Amino acid sequence: MRFNWGGKIILSLLGMLVGGPVGLGIGLLIGHMLDRGAERVQSFNPFRPYGPGEQEAVQKALFDTVFSVMGHLAKADGRVSEDEIAQARAVMDRMQLNDEQRREAIGLFNQGKAADFPLEATVEQFAVAVRHRKQLILVLLEILLQIALADGTLHKEEEAVLLKVAEGLGVPPQQFRQILNMLLAQAQFSAGQGAGQGGQQRGAGTSRPSLSQAYQVLGVSESASNQEIKKAYRKLMSEHHPDKLASRGVPEEMIRLATEKTAEISKAYEMLREQRGFR
Repeated sequence: MRFNWGGKIILSLLGMLVGGPVGLGIGLLIGHMLDRGAERVQSFNPFRPYGPGEQEAVQKALFDTVFSVMGHLAKADGRVSEDEIAQARAVMDRMQLNDEQRREAIGLFNQGKAADFPLEATVEQFAVAVRHRKQLILVLLEILLQIALADGTLHKEEEAVLLKVAEGLGVPPQQFRQILNMLLAQAQFSAGQGAGQGGQQRGAGTSRPSLSQAYQVLGVSESASNQEIKKAYRKLMSEHHPDKLASRGVPEEMIRLATEKTAEISKAYEMLREQRGFR
């Protein structure tokens, strides 16, 4: 065990100067308490560097949890359809998994389909592995939501599973809903942008919903100030930056999936910037 003597030494000396031997004892006790408090704060720091082998363990935990819970999501309504299998394969393609990774992912997917799959225990193991790194928890939820929304609909059985995952990770329902709404808006915004390619002359009746979706993509209200929009945009782009995700333990394969939404985020921001006329 490593001992921190900084607070003990400083306060002991101050105590001795003020109160002699009794002051020395009191200063030593207070210094010890302060050092213990500092150690607790340090241990709960979500941005502390990884120890030897810790980042690899976190990457494995994220990979295992994503694909096993993906299988559980597919079986949530009682059966795994061909469409859901196709969705799982599409996710593996988007992640550009190699043959070995694909075999491992399929094995985890099949484990998740089992009737006795321990969802709560799996989520708890992931939470222990990532400790207090909030960004990794949000990355997991975002990837799972993208998978559940791959067919354009979040079914009630899938939503129930994801709510359990969020609860197990300490994410409040309100924050879960906010993430869900943003991802739905990004999907709808992307589809709208695709429909508008080749013909930017859109009717007045269709321009307003696109603007509403743009606000939702950034997670801000239509009454937000220009500064609030800029802040939300910068925060989202920072959170999805590949280098930042890599430094926090997100595997390279999942970074590809987690950063796919940055195009929609940028397009939504540009739309609002042009509509409001700010730089």
